[in-house]
Parts: sequence; C-alpha cells; structure tokens
Amino acid sequence: MKLLLDTHVWLWALLEEKKLGAKGRRLLEAADNEVWLSPISVWEAALLVERGRIRIKGTFDAWLDRALAALPIQEAPLTNQVAVLSRVVRVEHEDPADRFLAATAEVFGLTLLTADERLLAGRGFKHLSCR
Repeated sequence: MKLLLDTHVWLWALLEEKKLGAKGRRLLEAADNEVWLSPISVWEAALLVERGRIRIKGTFDAWLDRALAALPIQEAPLTNQVAVLSRVVRVEHEDPADRFLAATAEVFGLTLLTADERLLAGRGFKHLSCR
C-alpha cells in the first residue's frame, strides 16, 4: 500500500510514538508499504516549531534532515493538478493543508493515513485511520 502521512501521523512517528498506536506503527513498519510525505507536512511542521507547539533540537533544517533519514519516505510532488483538486476534493472543512493532502492522495493514488475524523469522513480520496 502507498501511504501518504498526515502531518500529525508523521510527527507522532518521530516524536510521540505512543500517540500513533499499534495499527499506525504496523502500517509504517510493513515492508510492503511505501511511505510518502507531502511538502505541505514539512511546511506545517515548520509552523508548529515557529509557534512553539513542538520542540526540536537545533535548527529546523537540521531536524528535518534527521527526521527524513529516520523514516524511509518518498516526497509527494506538489503539482498544479494537486492545487486545482485541493479546491474540489470533498473535505468537511476549509483547512488548506488538509485539502492539499487529500488532493495529493487522490492525484497520486495514495492512501492518506490519518487520525483526523474530518479527513476520515472525506470523499473522493482514499484514507485510512492510523488507530
């Protein structure tokens, strides 16, 4: 399965593994699964660090290098098609980051791994609960 990590799932896997849950850990550790990350999640993580909502050691750039090395992750491209679909995808709220993630999942045939009930209620893209 090709999994696109929601930002919180990626951060939990790196910083708070207990929040991820057993199902999420199994999915991330399964050798036959591909793990993908959107640049939107990197942007969201940078905002969380800037706002003091998560703490990291060192600069964000250095932390990101370590984070990307810790999990075998493929980068999901942010394309014009993703941008257009982000306005059409059926998500129950207007959070632009979530809309971009849902659109990325749809455009690239990925399954969005999330704990966000609003995304799990969405339509027009594949999603799976990490719990």
